[in-house]
Amino acid sequence: MTRLLKILVWVAAALAVTFAAAAPLRAADKKITVVAAENFYGDAARQIGGAGVSVTSVLGSPDQDPHLFEATPAIVRRIAAAKLVVYNGAAYDSWMDKLLKVTAAPGRVVITAADLVHKRAGDNPHLWYDPSTMPAVAAALAAALGTIDAAHKDDYVARLKTFLASLAPLDEKIAAMRAKYSGAPVTATEPVFGDMAAALGLVMRNASFQVAVMNNTEPSARDFAQFEDDLKNHKVRAMFYNTQASDRLVQRLVALARADGVPVVGVTETCPPGLSYQAWMLRELDATAKALAGPGS
Repeated sequence: MTRLLKILVWVAAALAVTFAAAAPLRAADKKITVVAAENFYGDAARQIGGAGVSVTSVLGSPDQDPHLFEATPAIVRRIAAAKLVVYNGAAYDSWMDKLLKVTAAPGRVVITAADLVHKRAGDNPHLWYDPSTMPAVAAALAAALGTIDAAHKDDYVARLKTFLASLAPLDEKIAAMRAKYSGAPVTATEPVFGDMAAALGLVMRNASFQVAVMNNTEPSARDFAQFEDDLKNHKVRAMFYNTQASDRLVQRLVALARADGVPVVGVTETCPPGLSYQAWMLRELDATAKALAGPGS
């Protein structure tokens, strides 16, 4: 190969890299690759991106404990190739921080939900149960997709409007339940549902117990005794537990709650298969309303 030909090849390669990094437009036959750490963020990306995106969600199995996740080579490759990455943050999925560093790519857009709602490590990391989180993530997704694919920006804006409108039944359900059950005492084995409970105006008990379980540490004997007393003496109207991470201690409390007639509500950290984010939240709110209404409801 002559020197001139080599130079032309290098220039062509450089131009190709530059174009790929900028990527202002999406070819009609090429979808924008999106990786979501959690499948509910992936679901939002699909709803807003439509046919223009190809979404991979890392965490999504109902049998998967998100706290025990380990990256695979396949996941690393997908993140490396992604044009857009969205994840939770607030130390919930800190593995994504590491993977983004080792797969650094020019032009890749990264959306961190915690940054959008001003949360950080130490706060309750289950941000998707806060009604303010998903609208903020959806807006960021629409903006990012519109930047990557400017030719279809109006399409993403339109689907964002549709997405936000689809959250109205969820907001209405929360408002109605808050009006009816605000002030009702409840408890939980983990703070998974905590932000939604706060939105409903529920009074959450046994916070230190929940944090211990979430951090895989042993709750104190005092905290455990208080939890048992709340159940045995019906000081709470319902108990929430994480069905994806329930060890023997949690199962013991679930059994105790049921034996004492305290309604139990199972919640999850990922969206169940076949459900949209909206349908998932509404289903869990329906289960919560039934539990708070008491026997015979």
